[in-house]
Amino acid sequence: MRSFASPLSLGIDLGTSGVKAVLLTSSGAVIGTMSAAVPTSHPHPGWAEQDPEDWWIACMTALRELRRQYPEAYEAVRSIGLSGQMHGAVLLDRHNRSIRPVILWNDARSTAEAAFLAENHPSFIEATGSLPMAGLTAPKLLWLHGHEIESFRKIDCLLSPKDYLRLRLTGERVTDMSDAAGTLFLDVHRRSWFEPMIAATHLEPRQFPRLCEGTAATGTLTRSAAGELGLDSKVVVAGGSADNPASAVGIGASHPGDSFVTLGTSAAVVSITDRPLARIAGGVHGFCHALPERWYAMGAILCGANSLRWVSKLLSMPSEQALLDRVAAELPLERPVPPTTPLFLPYLSGERTPHNDPNVRGGFMNVGIETAAPSFGYAVLEGVAFALRDAMGSVEESGSDIRHCSLVGGGAKSDYWGQLLANVLGRELHTLEGSELGAGIGAAKLGFAALGIDEPVNMSLPVRKTFEPQADRREDLDDRYRKFRTLYPAARSLCT
Repeated sequence: MRSFASPLSLGIDLGTSGVKAVLLTSSGAVIGTMSAAVPTSHPHPGWAEQDPEDWWIACMTALRELRRQYPEAYEAVRSIGLSGQMHGAVLLDRHNRSIRPVILWNDARSTAEAAFLAENHPSFIEATGSLPMAGLTAPKLLWLHGHEIESFRKIDCLLSPKDYLRLRLTGERVTDMSDAAGTLFLDVHRRSWFEPMIAATHLEPRQFPRLCEGTAATGTLTRSAAGELGLDSKVVVAGGSADNPASAVGIGASHPGDSFVTLGTSAAVVSITDRPLARIAGGVHGFCHALPERWYAMGAILCGANSLRWVSKLLSMPSEQALLDRVAAELPLERPVPPTTPLFLPYLSGERTPHNDPNVRGGFMNVGIETAAPSFGYAVLEGVAFALRDAMGSVEESGSDIRHCSLVGGGAKSDYWGQLLANVLGRELHTLEGSELGAGIGAAKLGFAALGIDEPVNMSLPVRKTFEPQADRREDLDDRYRKFRTLYPAARSLCT
C-alpha cells in the first residue's frame, strides 16, 4: 500500500448533473476521483430546480467511495477546496434550513425581473460586471419577492450552491469573490457587496455571507462533518470558486491573456484579465477570478455538451460516444458535409451570449426525409461550435485578444469535436490531460493555497493534443455559419 508523507487536498466540484471529488497531491498528480449524480426537477417549462439535500447526499456518496478505494490517500487529506455551478439561489432560514428548492442557473422564470433591473438600474451594470439576465441570481430574488413572498420573508441568508456544502462542512456562511460576482450582488471593482442591487431586490446586507478570496482558509470541519467524512476535524476548507474560474485554476490559467473554452453541460469562452472589464456588452460577463487581483471575461452558452446528451437520447443511441463514432465515420472533417446536412440552434434552455434571451428555443433546419442520425449528430456538434463562435466574438469585442486557447470539460474528450471547434473558431486549440476534472483539480489547488502551499495554483496541465484549424474547411464552415446566424430572428419570433 502507498503511504503519503505530504498532505493531499480534496477538490469537491458540485456540477449540475452531479458531484465529482478529486484527490490531488501538491505536485499536481490526481490520485483518484469519484462522482455521484444529482437529480434536477422541472416543475414548469423553463424552470429548473434542485434540492440542496441531494447535493449533500451526492457529496457523501462520492467521498465514501473515494475513501473506500483510496484509503491511504484519503487519510492524508489536509485541505478541501470547493467548486460549483454558478447563479443558483440557495435560501436559508435562521436555522440554516433550506426554505425551498434551489432555482438554478438555467431557469428562465425571472426574465421580466431581469428586464426590469436592466431598464430601471442601468448604472448597476458597470459595478456588477454584467447585464441582468434571468439565469443570474439577483433577478431570481426579485421574482421570489413578487411570487413567493412567504418564502422571501423567511430568508436569513443567501448562498451559492457550493457554499451550501461549505456550510454543512464547517458551519460557516461564506462565499468567494467569483461566486459572489455571479449573483450580480457584488461590486466587481471593489470586490465587496454592492448595496444598491441588494436594496433593489428588497434584501438587506445582513442576509449575505462573509466574502473571501478563493485561496483563503474559511474554517475547519465541524466535529459532526469530520465524523461523517472520516477526516480529521483540523482539515481546512478553502474559499474555493465558481466552476469556470475553478477550471481556470485547474489548468493553470492565472495570467492575463490566458484563455480557454469549457465544454461541459453548458459551455463558455473565458479569458483572464488583470482588471475589470471596461465595456460590458453583448451578453459578456466581467466577473472576479478565484485568485486575488484577477478577473475574467466570459461569454456563456447554456447548452454545450448537454445538447449532445439530448440528441443521443432523442435518437435512442446507446451512448453519446456511439453517436460520436457514427458521426466521425460517416462525416469525416477532411471534406465538406453535404449541403443537405441540417443546421442546429443549440438554444434548448434559451441563450446567454450574445442574445441574452432565456425564452428562445432551439431546433433543426434543413431536415429532409433522408436525414439520418449521423447528420443530426454532426449538426448538434457544429451548432454548439457556432454558438461558441458567437460567444468568442463578443468576448473579443469586450477587449480580450484570443489567439489560441485550451479546450476543457467533458466535451474535450472527443477529438472529432475538438478539431471541428478549431475549424469553426479559427483558433489553435489544446486539449489537456485530465481537463475533464479541471474544476475539481482547481478546487483542490485552492485547498492547497489555503494551507499556504501556493505552487500548485500556477501549475498547468500537460497538453494531450493540439488542433490546428484546417484552412481548406474555412470557406465551407464560414458559409454555414452565416446561415446559422440568420436563424436566430426566426427562432425568436416563434417564442414571442
